[in-house]
Amino acid sequence: MEVSRNLKKEYIGAGLVCLAATLWGLDGIVLTPRLYQLNVAYVVFVLHLLPFLGMSLLFGRSEIKKIVKLPKSDLFYYFLIALFGGSIGTLAIVKALFIVNFNHLTVVTLLQKLQPVFAIVLARIILGEKIGKNFIFWAIVALMSGYILTFQFHFPQLHDSEHIGLACIYAIIAAFSFGSSTVFGKRILSNSSFLTAMYTRYMFTSIIMFLIVGWTGDFHWFTMTTKFQWMIFCIIAMTTGSGAVLLYYKGLKSIKANVATICELCFPVSSILFDYIFNGHLLSEIQSIAVIILLFSIYRITKNQK
Repeated sequence: MEVSRNLKKEYIGAGLVCLAATLWGLDGIVLTPRLYQLNVAYVVFVLHLLPFLGMSLLFGRSEIKKIVKLPKSDLFYYFLIALFGGSIGTLAIVKALFIVNFNHLTVVTLLQKLQPVFAIVLARIILGEKIGKNFIFWAIVALMSGYILTFQFHFPQLHDSEHIGLACIYAIIAAFSFGSSTVFGKRILSNSSFLTAMYTRYMFTSIIMFLIVGWTGDFHWFTMTTKFQWMIFCIIAMTTGSGAVLLYYKGLKSIKANVATICELCFPVSSILFDYIFNGHLLSEIQSIAVIILLFSIYRITKNQK
């Protein structure tokens, strides 16, 4: 009976992680690119502000009390998480999605899968963590696959007509930034609940982006945002934003990390599927092979770190 109950929890947990990963694929291909007519910094600000306001209404008072009691060192790392993972990383990936103008969206989103490579290297440098067996080999394979996925067998053209080269540089910057955020998170999550960590990240990111948007004078975009764009913002806030993160960590409690790694493959698979359904785009045969090799190498990298 107990075994059956645990197995059911694992199935539910795996399903939640798969759903979260699929929502992230939907976001990168279908939702965020629909905001391309808006200013990038403004978009990132609103994408964090709406979930932050929603969380503040639900449990903000109790979380603020917990945040005030956190050590200053933890608050510093939360700031770094918000700076790299919330601000720089999101600015970079949104910029990448915008400049390809609905072309090569799958390539841009898939390059985010390089995030574990940067996270492991940074964890070695910052935290002194050991690097798993054959990491260098699989990291090189992943990077080479990412290159072929982007440029196939051609020399890179950073300013080609479709801006794919420049977009992929932004995507790699995003992967590095998200990887950095993961490393900084390891320093503090033992002292905070996930809810506190998420609320603090959204709060700090909203503050950082508020300052950036204020400095660039882009608050006028509030009056230029259409009803359709506000609808997209709200859908992202409730589903692919904080909603997907909550689903992911809820599911992660019931499954092992290596199972979660497999479930997260729903992200690239759904990205390819959504790009075909909504935009009519398919990867070439060479790119498809590169995707398979890239995902397998990332799987081996994460599996060897367990």
